[in-house]
Amino acid sequence: MSDNKKYSMLVSNTILFAVSNFGSKLVSLFIQPYLTYALESPDVMGVTKLMQAVTNLLIPVVSLGVSYAVIRFGLDKNQDKASVFMNGLATILLGFGLMVLCWPAVRLIPNAAGYLVLLYLCVLASCLRTLCTQFIRARMRNRLVAADGVMTTASLLLFYLLFLSVLNMGATGYLLALFCSDLCSAVFVFVAGGCGKFFDLRKFDRPLWGEMLRYCVPMIPAAIGFWIINASDQFYVQAMCDGVGGRSSEAWVGLLGVGYFLPQLITFVGQFFYEAWQLSAVTEEEERETFFNRVFRAFASVLFCCAAGIIWLCQPLMNLFRADYFEAWQFVPFLVLASMCTCLNNFLNSVYVVYKRSSSSLVTMLAGAALNLVLNYLFILWFGPVGVTSASFLSLLLVFLLRAYSTRGLLVINFQPGRMLVNLGLILAEIWALFFLTEWVVPVTVLTALVCALNAREVLGTAAKLLGMVKGRLHRA
Repeated sequence: MSDNKKYSMLVSNTILFAVSNFGSKLVSLFIQPYLTYALESPDVMGVTKLMQAVTNLLIPVVSLGVSYAVIRFGLDKNQDKASVFMNGLATILLGFGLMVLCWPAVRLIPNAAGYLVLLYLCVLASCLRTLCTQFIRARMRNRLVAADGVMTTASLLLFYLLFLSVLNMGATGYLLALFCSDLCSAVFVFVAGGCGKFFDLRKFDRPLWGEMLRYCVPMIPAAIGFWIINASDQFYVQAMCDGVGGRSSEAWVGLLGVGYFLPQLITFVGQFFYEAWQLSAVTEEEERETFFNRVFRAFASVLFCCAAGIIWLCQPLMNLFRADYFEAWQFVPFLVLASMCTCLNNFLNSVYVVYKRSSSSLVTMLAGAALNLVLNYLFILWFGPVGVTSASFLSLLLVFLLRAYSTRGLLVINFQPGRMLVNLGLILAEIWALFFLTEWVVPVTVLTALVCALNAREVLGTAAKLLGMVKGRLHRA
């Protein structure tokens, strides 16, 4: 594939996912402030976040991580698509059946007993939705994936309004809205994506199933490791922070959940890019190393600028929430850095995807999870509830360093460590000023400007290339 064509495909897919998902992501950002008003208190918010965390833990266990295999094997040109789909469906149904048998054990999860039926429904609907969306993505039906993202977010908002504002169902309504939205999405994608024509029991392929499981099963502990780093914080806070600052542990969990609001902006940027990048990384076979290096430099520069800007704005933007959530700004700075590391880790994970080295993804993520379990406990003792955010950042930073080292045997990427350390140092100085200076506005503004200036060449160069490609496409049209 020519240089222009492969970059054009990456740009085209990234713009497609970004533009088509912009509305849905914008709505989802407004949902978070809305929830602080719709739910009764930070305590109720804390319960909803804990239940969502339990759901996110169960999803990779039930699905056996098969969504990773569906897109990877579905992208192989010589693979029977119907067999990939049926094997994925069989895996999810088997996993869900096993989870039903584990009902008594799942009841023991803190706070889960009162919401068990809804948790099971949420897990099943989410697994089926992911199967369908990953399958149509493997068939390059990217416009449909984008349309589904918009419709899913719109339906989620409507269900929130119905179950929270109209029916006032609290945490139950929150989970019910998630289930209904995912179910509607699964049905829509199955029908609109023509998945029905691939539904054929005779296409179940046992040898292929074994190959898919060997690829995706290591993703389960890797996904659990990711969950430990990103969601176990809430359970640590619930267990260790009752009465701190005169708040209940559930209230602190609620504040932590709201603290994830601004870091989502970086997650969205990474998600738009990664959805497109995953397709390009797998299908690009010529000059792959050069391609990865160029894209990594531009991607890292954009992430550093976004991180500095979001930290700069974290206190003013907290005014969007109800007044008793303002303290949640303390959770934002290190969660922003954690989100940035997650995006960089996903980029490096694409190397493992290309070479089908899922075991490396497992080992690196488990190392980060083990560190996180220790740091969460220590940092809460030393710094209180906010300590879990720096624990998450350091754990994800470890994952990045391990992946940067381990991918060298597969693909050599010039990470420009000096440049990255300077960027990180400036952002850490920005965080220090935010926490310890009463008059923080000027120094934080200057530090943010320095980060942007340091990365301006890469960001502007990338923007110029994107603009040139878009103009070229419009001219040809």
